[in-house]
Amino acid sequence: MPPQVRLHQIFDWDSPQQNARLRRELAAGLLQKPASIAPKFFYDKLGSRLFEAITELPEYYPTRTEAAIFVEHLPAIRQVLGQDFTLIDLGCGSCGKAGRLFHAGVLPSRYVAVDISVDFMRDSLQQLKRELPAIEMTGIGLDFTHELELPDDIPLQRRMFFYPGSSIGNFSPPEAGRFLRGLADRLDASGGLLIGVDLIKDSAVLDAAYDDALGVTAAFNRNLLRHVNARLDADFEIGDWKHVAFYNATDARIEMHLEARRALTVGWRDSAGRSVRRFAAGERIHTENSHKYSPEGFTALLASAGFADVRMWTDRSEWFALFFARRA
Repeated sequence: MPPQVRLHQIFDWDSPQQNARLRRELAAGLLQKPASIAPKFFYDKLGSRLFEAITELPEYYPTRTEAAIFVEHLPAIRQVLGQDFTLIDLGCGSCGKAGRLFHAGVLPSRYVAVDISVDFMRDSLQQLKRELPAIEMTGIGLDFTHELELPDDIPLQRRMFFYPGSSIGNFSPPEAGRFLRGLADRLDASGGLLIGVDLIKDSAVLDAAYDDALGVTAAFNRNLLRHVNARLDADFEIGDWKHVAFYNATDARIEMHLEARRALTVGWRDSAGRSVRRFAAGERIHTENSHKYSPEGFTALLASAGFADVRMWTDRSEWFALFFARRA
């Protein structure tokens, strides 16, 4: 690893303590009715690569629409971020979105990449450091949806949290409010939040974005079971499950599920020996929500979480929005 890049592996998938907690979390979700698996389990190394492939699909508008907003409104974004700031990239993935900002001249004094997929983040950060050696870079392996624990040497002044890609939609609105409040509590008046938000739109556009013709999103969803097998010593047969995604207009959210193609039983190893869960044909495991917002609704959510001076940029179709806000 280049000497200027430091890695804080606060979250370690394979440490005994973390592994025990994750196994308990997975088992509890599978035993619920309906069963569920948290979206963070999508992001093993293969899952992270599959998500990067999703962002290139023609149906998946969020990535390219957000990128176009950055291009069109770059001078205004550069102005609100200012200079000599620390960019804290939550769920950085390939570091590609931050990298495009940097190559466009939005240059922080320090870049802090945060992701649960530690190996994928490390590889991405190494590549970005080779491209931009003048920027100080730090990687943090962390489940920031559980607790955002930043190293002591990251100064409070001029922190800019960067949360693109509409991942805030994975939280329910009350959970999103609590998460945003946590970010506000980790800022002073000199810092801010730059966040991407998917907006409410025609359901056909949303359905296609989460169920593409090539089946990449289906592979991403079903890879979750492969990861669960490895984490929980479970015996899911991936071919027994199909990808289901649809827009729930009542709750303004996309839902993703895995649906059993036949009646089946899944088992896994636990401290008591072996646990099992029986699924009827057509029964589902809920794997993800992606909540959509109106501009007014998300502005109100920011205000309730302790942010003010809210600015918004959107595309011409108003499919996606980029918000910047400061701590109130």
